[in-house]
Amino acid sequence: MSSKPLQVEKVSRSFGAVEVLRAISLEIVRGEFVAVVGPSGCGKTTLLNLLSGYDQPSSGLIARDGRVRMVYQQDGLFPWKTVTENIALGLRHVRDDKERWRQVREMLRLIRLEGFEHHYPHQLSGGMRQRVELARALAGESDILLMDEPFSSLDYLTRLRMRQELARMLDERPRTVVLVTHDIEEAAQLADRVVVLTERPAQIRYELAIDLPRPRDLTHPEVVGAIHRVLTELGIEHDPEAVSAGSGKQSV
Repeated sequence: MSSKPLQVEKVSRSFGAVEVLRAISLEIVRGEFVAVVGPSGCGKTTLLNLLSGYDQPSSGLIARDGRVRMVYQQDGLFPWKTVTENIALGLRHVRDDKERWRQVREMLRLIRLEGFEHHYPHQLSGGMRQRVELARALAGESDILLMDEPFSSLDYLTRLRMRQELARMLDERPRTVVLVTHDIEEAAQLADRVVVLTERPAQIRYELAIDLPRPRDLTHPEVVGAIHRVLTELGIEHDPEAVSAGSGKQSV
């Protein structure tokens, strides 16, 4: 397998007269966690759909090496299926029944929902449903996990817990991850690299590497600095150091 499972070369996407993405180039290495942030409506989800193969670029090339799973903003659990049955959907390729259910039990352990095997989605909290969704996405042999605002519908404390859960799950089952999020805090706490997009038509404005192990404390100086840097690039915060220096980017 390639050491760069996702490669984007000068990709643009238009819908009729509306140009959404313009000449985006991006390489993501195996096992890397990349967060994509940017102004609302700039094309983050469009980029994710292109990476998944659900959509095709108007121009440019996308190379994808590996099996892809998606996690969406609203969980996609089937309401008429139990927790166990929903997770088993991610293991449809496992032909041996005993092995499939062994892996389902392993995923239940991973998401810490033993005892909820026979519950239906409406009997679970929002955070529990997202854990089941993550388990289904991480089940089996997928290589690339694409996540579209997976925790945005949860309250703040639950989002904090879900970030910790995701970091723990990826430690046990590593994947190459691309996360689209409006939550700069979430990006800084989880990602190895944060990609900041401009207004539409979106281009890559800035890329920030964060070399810290996970899980990360939100008060860690490098996490705080990364949040400030990204907000500055988005024009939400003022960077006094950059102004006093006259010009040029400051690194975290």
